[in-house]
Amino acid sequence: MKVALLQITSSDQPEENLETLRGLIAEAAEGGAEFVLTPEVSNCVSTSRTHQRAVLHYEDDDPTLAGLRDAAKTHGVWLLIGSLALLTRDDDGRFANRSFLVRPDGEIAARYDKIHMFDVEVTPEETYRESDGFRPGTQAVVAQTDFGPLGLTVCYDIRFPHLYRALAHAGARILTVPAAFSPVTGAAHWEPLLRARAIETGCWVLAPAQTGKHSASRGKERSTHGHSLVVAPWGEVVADGGTQPGIVWADLEDEAVEEARRRVPSLTHDREFGLPKTLADAADG
Repeated sequence: MKVALLQITSSDQPEENLETLRGLIAEAAEGGAEFVLTPEVSNCVSTSRTHQRAVLHYEDDDPTLAGLRDAAKTHGVWLLIGSLALLTRDDDGRFANRSFLVRPDGEIAARYDKIHMFDVEVTPEETYRESDGFRPGTQAVVAQTDFGPLGLTVCYDIRFPHLYRALAHAGARILTVPAAFSPVTGAAHWEPLLRARAIETGCWVLAPAQTGKHSASRGKERSTHGHSLVVAPWGEVVADGGTQPGIVWADLEDEAVEEARRRVPSLTHDREFGLPKTLADAADG
């Protein structure tokens, strides 16, 4: 199966980003892609909660979601919308960071809300509090597709291997990790983490990424790492998008999943074990 990962530099203007994505989806379909993937927050990269509240929509009236569903139907492709920032009706007013899998008929096959929030101080100048603006999801998701079961995750989820093992145990053979990764953590950890998740699960890992410096009409500009990656089940990087916007192509072979899991069948070797005492518990007795 031919896949196309769209590597883009989204601004904080959803209308502009939708037009970019439409053009790239058409190009990917023309090039023979059966499955097209976009990065995290494809509709709006912004550090300003005020701006986000002004330009974001609820899922049921979001023009980016409607436009991308129409593009999937027009071109007859499976489409992973890596994620959209969306308004919610939660009492605390926080947004959702929601991934969508869209079928070739334009219908939504699955939704996944990012579970793990990026609350970190990478450097004194680069601090993130995703949970201030976004509420975390609570449900892991494996979706059925024409090309096999697919596990949905988003960006910071990649640091939590138990999630990916759970997806693999639930049947996933492909794992998606759309991202808007920090340049600092990206340079240090992006590729090793993605390769590790592939090796541990024997899955294909598809990671479309935001890249470059994102223009902002309000708030501080963000930069992202790029390097959209396709990692094979044995852990080899078979495609790397570098740092320029564009399309990253790869051919996926389902047999590679079976081969990796036959050679190292670790998914069948799980054992129950007792948890260690915490340091406090150990000191008490």
